[in-house]
Amino acid sequence: MTCNHEPEHRIAAELAKKNMPKEEEVEKLSGLFKAISEPSRLKILFALRQGELCVQHVAEAAGGTQSAVSHQLRILKANGIVRARREGQNILYSLADGHVVAVLELAAVHLKCDMGAENE
Repeated sequence: MTCNHEPEHRIAAELAKKNMPKEEEVEKLSGLFKAISEPSRLKILFALRQGELCVQHVAEAAGGTQSAVSHQLRILKANGIVRARREGQNILYSLADGHVVAVLELAAVHLKCDMGAENE
């Protein structure tokens, strides 16, 4: 099969190859996307987008038991997506950094795109 756009596509493919992240970076990024792709974890992240919360209020906002939310928060923390700090007897959770917020906001905007119109 031949490509009708050979010169442009060849240049684009070479640029893509040159700028491709290292294999280890792709694996790490894939792990991050896996960590946030589980629906209850994604709800937790959207809850934490509003600001720092304790487990009780994360569970209230995202739905779920404190035990289940604690488990999901441990996974998110292990992947560097959320951070935790102790304040007395409470552990308060927040998004790790502004990049996490940016990814969530961009994903939310993407949901509102009319992708069907572009594919026609």
